Amino acid sequence: MRNFFFVLIAILVLHVPVYAADKIRISMTGFAGQFMTFPLAQKRGFLKEEGFEAEIIRISAAAGRAALTNGDVDYSTGIGGTAIGGALSGIPIKVVACFVPAPVLALVARPEYKTVQALKGKTVAVLIAGGVAHFAARAIARHYGLDPEKELKYLAVGPPDARFAALSQGLVEAAVLGPPLDFEAKKRGHNILARADEVLIFPETGLVASVRKIQDKPDEIKRVIRAGIKANRYIRANRDGTVQFLMEWLKLNREAAGATYDSVVKVYNEDVGVCDKGLRLVIDETKKTVKTSHEMAFGDIADLSMLREALKEMGGK
Repeated sequence: MRNFFFVLIAILVLHVPVYAADKIRISMTGFAGQFMTFPLAQKRGFLKEEGFEAEIIRISAAAGRAALTNGDVDYSTGIGGTAIGGALSGIPIKVVACFVPAPVLALVARPEYKTVQALKGKTVAVLIAGGVAHFAARAIARHYGLDPEKELKYLAVGPPDARFAALSQGLVEAAVLGPPLDFEAKKRGHNILARADEVLIFPETGLVASVRKIQDKPDEIKRVIRAGIKANRYIRANRDGTVQFLMEWLKLNREAAGATYDSVVKVYNEDVGVCDKGLRLVIDETKKTVKTSHEMAFGDIADLSMLREALKEMGGK
């Protein structure tokens, strides 16, 4: 009892901020290097530092949007065409942060195809129509002189492992893959023809929240963002520690984990200006595939004010 009394006095005198351990659920569409911000934040204690007891779950993009809307999850991490497409179609969600403002994706082709131009008339495996992988394939094709709508075909195969299997089995001539599957495909003789981050800014992962959450708990959102920023700074500054994390989290050997780290680290960026620019591009592209009867402003789809506040407090851009 006496010890408790002294702890209470210390808190009152020193004004030590004390957070209750808020329980939150964060959904992810896949386990891959570009999605490691919050799993690493959980492993290294950054979420705990911000007062959270977090559960990170993997569910599909469509299920994640529904779960976010009805409150079954508090946050999702996929931005791309899925979250923004949902917002454009009237689902009350918004992007509140970017953590990977360029897609960590490569256009990988079967051994007989040596250039992007050689894929003219061929089929590329993507996740879904209008998603990040689909847009990345189109952007790469356009960059290398192909008409992405008329000179390539796209097959919505699903998650990365399904796209990798389709490529390996010869069901498609090319696939859009991220690490470590791009690395594994190269080891098996396939060709990496181009990388999306070399030709475009297009936010792939970040933080998405419901409009109700933004209205009711902006301080909570900012704390989650802070945990993500801490994780990204750790990723950029600590190669050995991050490689070890990737080995444990993705069950990779050291070679594959190192290749994954080297592929993704360069696109982890906390500059709000890059995020803003990339989101506007995503919105413009998604509008081409999402049928909406009304015009929506940037503020209807994204709210970066809490990201700006968190970065200002932490000495970022």
